[in-house]
Amino acid sequence: MLHCSVFLCGAALMIIELTGSRILAPFLGTSLVVWTSLIGIILASLSLGAWWGGILADRRPSARVLGRIVLLAAWATAAIGLSKSWVLPFLQDAASLHVTAIVATLVLFAPASVLLGMVAPFAVRLQLADTEAAGRTAGSLYALSTIGSIAGTFLAGFVLIAWVGSTAILFITAAVLACAAWLAAPSSRALPLLSVLLFALALLLGRQQDQRLEQAGFLDRDTPYNRVLVYTSREETSGRLTRDLVTGPTGRQSAMYLDDPEALALPYTRFYRLVEHYRPGMRRMLVLGGGGFSFPKYALAQYPEVQIDVVELDPGMVALARSHFALQDHPRLRVIEADARTYLQQTTSRYDVILCDVFNSHYAIPFHLVTVEAAQLMRAALAPSGVLLVNLLAAPEGVGSRFYQALHATL
Repeated sequence: MLHCSVFLCGAALMIIELTGSRILAPFLGTSLVVWTSLIGIILASLSLGAWWGGILADRRPSARVLGRIVLLAAWATAAIGLSKSWVLPFLQDAASLHVTAIVATLVLFAPASVLLGMVAPFAVRLQLADTEAAGRTAGSLYALSTIGSIAGTFLAGFVLIAWVGSTAILFITAAVLACAAWLAAPSSRALPLLSVLLFALALLLGRQQDQRLEQAGFLDRDTPYNRVLVYTSREETSGRLTRDLVTGPTGRQSAMYLDDPEALALPYTRFYRLVEHYRPGMRRMLVLGGGGFSFPKYALAQYPEVQIDVVELDPGMVALARSHFALQDHPRLRVIEADARTYLQQTTSRYDVILCDVFNSHYAIPFHLVTVEAAQLMRAALAPSGVLLVNLLAAPEGVGSRFYQALHATL
């Protein structure tokens, strides 16, 4: 029973860490700064927990105490789901991204991580029968915890986040930890059972709230690669209603007029119409990065002779474009669910126009698409007299032009 509890606690830790990136994404992004803060704080919390757990285990080597520690970890995990909606908006603009990411991770994820870090050394102390087997006992329990972490990593990354959603995962993980608390201390059943019921109730209420929000026009969806918010807003200049798609803390990644789904709602997308000037006789177009498919829909309506291939990494994003942004099947449209650079490496097609509109957190183009090798692949995919247009969000001169100058030199 104790070994099962250690395994489940190891799995829960990595599920919390991976889910943490999705919890932080809409407010802080998914940049290296955010990931560094998340990983660093959780590792520090584990170290503190291991030290504290070892001391407490020597003072009170009781299965009942261990069960309480795991149950507290369950409640700390549920607290993330209950508090994130007001903690993160409060901290979002309080300081620099570096400071905010560290503080947010400390507030939300450190308590559960410290408590889970206490489990392994405490379990070792409980399992020690004699000093001759101390090394074997410690090694086997830490190995079991690590195996649990590996299982939790693959389970969260490959299955849970995309299929269940980040908030629901937290309550499910809390319920699993409550079961682990019972496994650690089988004589204490009442509190773990009550906790499981309360976590299940929180999960149910959260699902009902999500459904009400979706009916009101607000969607919070975890996909295999992003946490996506979709909501209705009103354009300031015209007063027209738009449906917006957001994957990060600033700006909108896609938008659609509700009264004209094929029109270009975001100003930057209108610059892609420059293809009419640079390549008026175009027949084949490649769009790297689909998002809400704003320009591909416009191009299908305005350029009746053009065959359009759209490469979008995230199948969940494609599904949202179909369900919420009026994307429909079309004989001149081909959607390829793949990484943009991988597709460029494999394709033998030649295009009159390539539009690069690929971004990750904080409007940064993925680094592997701005290298010399990526530029060579794009050039190879262009037909003679073909044109490449890149959306890069930079100034033409001054401090804000550094990325533009670097990319221009690369191309």
